Amino acid sequence: MVALEGIESSVAALAVCVRGAAGEVAPTGVDPAGGDPAGGDPAGGDPLRDQADAFLDGLAEAGRAEARLAALKVHLAAGYAAAAEALAAPAKSPQEHTAQEMAVTAEVACVLTVSERSAGALLCEARTLTAGLPLTLAALQAGTISWQHARILCDETANLEPAAAAALEAHFLDPDAVNPARGCPAGELVPGRFRAKARAWRERHHPVSIETRHTKGAADRRLEYVPDRDGMAWLSAYLPADTAAGIWDRATTAARALQGPAESRTLTQLRVDVASEWLLGGVMEGTPSPAAQVLVTVPVFSLLGLTEEPAMLDGYGPIPPSMARRLVADGAASFRRVLTDPRNGAPLEIGRSTYRIPPTLRQWLRLRDGRCPFPGCNNPSLDNDADHLLAWADGGTTGISNLGQPCRRHHRLKHTTAWTPVGATANEPPGWTSPAGRSYRSEHQDWEPPHWPELTGPGDEDQGSEPPDLSDWTDWVESAENPYDAGGLGPPLPVDPFPEWAFFTAA
Repeated sequence: MVALEGIESSVAALAVCVRGAAGEVAPTGVDPAGGDPAGGDPAGGDPLRDQADAFLDGLAEAGRAEARLAALKVHLAAGYAAAAEALAAPAKSPQEHTAQEMAVTAEVACVLTVSERSAGALLCEARTLTAGLPLTLAALQAGTISWQHARILCDETANLEPAAAAALEAHFLDPDAVNPARGCPAGELVPGRFRAKARAWRERHHPVSIETRHTKGAADRRLEYVPDRDGMAWLSAYLPADTAAGIWDRATTAARALQGPAESRTLTQLRVDVASEWLLGGVMEGTPSPAAQVLVTVPVFSLLGLTEEPAMLDGYGPIPPSMARRLVADGAASFRRVLTDPRNGAPLEIGRSTYRIPPTLRQWLRLRDGRCPFPGCNNPSLDNDADHLLAWADGGTTGISNLGQPCRRHHRLKHTTAWTPVGATANEPPGWTSPAGRSYRSEHQDWEPPHWPELTGPGDEDQGSEPPDLSDWTDWVESAENPYDAGGLGPPLPVDPFPEWAFFTAA
């Protein structure tokens, strides 16, 4: 069995790592990326560094062993469920069938010494993985994703048709898929960030229109109050994403403005204090009341009503195009619109003319990174610092490829330790190199090519949804085949009533 062979391989590799850490063998380790033995320094090197590397190699291999053990657990649980079903007499009623399932769940719960709820979840996930998610199970057996990642894929493919579930799985686990996920592999994302990316992809590709699902969700909006211990309580609101994002951004900006040497409250405490004052109708002395500044990235065709492609709300994910159009049409001061060009967006690059980072370049950083680029950090871009990767004093430029936006914690980590951000480009955030010399890739935004509208002219055949070859955009624009040109065969492209969008996508 593949799962058992993987565990045997992990045990052997772990033995090498542990002996190396204990100094019982020559300094050899396990490649943290692939699990193959990697030779140490033939000259001996630094024994303490070799020992530290062996400990890290061992931790990495232990993680792979846990994943492989989880895959074996899945096989055993699914196998027992199938065997128990074959042994049981055919159920004569739905009630009897339910009782048989309860018996199987109870047996597994007792064997594992877990609750029946946990056992039921394991059996359900085992059925999903063995029957419908082969790539996920294979990755779990190989140790390239964790059990938490596998469970997230089970959650995010629930209630999807088999073809849609297979497409979501392939996007993250099949490098040969059409438009595969960018950046580090799924298994190198912390589970929380992987769930966010998987959910965003599911939102964009769900067979039910995001407009339809949003309409239903908006009807369920509510405010909830839950008493808690120690004289505390929870107050939460379920409301449209644009409203929630604006409130969060505004409260955070106001809280940031209150921070200073004489302020003992944390950002978290300040945020809730100013929001409480606003909700209760009072005015907190010295509290600013700034407008929120939330980025809304809208495909140009979607803004013009030619497609129904979702827009992206900074710090949240996909939103219905109608919501994005409303935000733009209403001139909402709290939201900054960024249109995506049908071809590509030209990143800002201002060279070495100035040290100060202008607002437009900060906004481009927010678009490129989405959040702090340190691996696993979930701090949204609003709270982060703009930082030169190569210091200005050392010749670094104030350009997009030499900028990052680490949160305060990881900005401090960069300047006080040997952790170093490296490899930023116009469209990719920097990865990081650790003091141990190991490289960790950063999460990338999962951008997708735009959806092209169906364009037809009077008496013309359908032009189709596939765009023409854009390798030479200028020639195409000037040709009679351009359906967007007033002199072409098709109708002209509607005039954008907000032409200033170009300032966000051109230097």
